[in-house]
Amino acid sequence: MIEVEVLQLLVSPAHRLSGRPADGPSPGPADERVPQVEVRRGLGLVGDRYYGRPAHRDAAVTIMAAEHLPLAVDPSADLRHTRRNVLLRGVDIDSCVGATIALDCGTGPVLFAVNRPARPCAWMDVTVGPGAQRALRGKGGVRCTPLSDGLLALGPASFRVVGGPDARA
Repeated sequence: MIEVEVLQLLVSPAHRLSGRPADGPSPGPADERVPQVEVRRGLGLVGDRYYGRPAHRDAAVTIMAAEHLPLAVDPSADLRHTRRNVLLRGVDIDSCVGATIALDCGTGPVLFAVNRPARPCAWMDVTVGPGAQRALRGKGGVRCTPLSDGLLALGPASFRVVGGPDARA
């Protein structure tokens, strides 16, 4: 088990990065970060744009490591800019592709299948700043399927790989 910290949670009801990056993000609330979020097995984060959408079930939740934020490009970069859902400090989440992980914020573990990398797109150069897409290559986070119901909240948490590549208790 690894002690980590959930730094930010983002739940966005609207897909704001669609169309051409040169046109800028679609309007929406300035800050969609929340202190806690309800996770539903196979569906995603309650209230999020990808919740329950069949085309996104394998990518309903995106988790990113704070250590990989492109702070050299913009020192204020966070989930509002990268459009990921969960920002963790203390674990290299990008190395967990193919694994099943458990994240416990104190109310019981929430299991996720880590399916694939969340590859950065050209939008990162718009929302974070020029060079962000390149800076995030190979470390833009991971796309996951929730395998259990539960609650994620800001603050200390425990993390473990429970199955798949490099499983450790």
